[in-house]
Amino acid sequence: MKKTAAVISAFLIALTLSACSSNYVLHTNDGRTIMTSGKPKVDDETGMIGYKDANGTEQQINRSDVKEMMEAQ
Repeated sequence: MKKTAAVISAFLIALTLSACSSNYVLHTNDGRTIMTSGKPKVDDETGMIGYKDANGTEQQINRSDVKEMMEAQ
């Protein structure tokens, strides 16, 4: 019984975490499309958008260079 409860709990935790880590697509003014891993963070002080690229590397782009930011489906 304890094993079943542990497996169900692990499944629910994994499902919850996967729902929080959606990917986003950034469309830039110069026509590039950037796929992010997770939700980008906007820094209002610097005007930069920080994100992780498909390889998991931290990147930044100026907010004025981004035309559209939307959640990937």
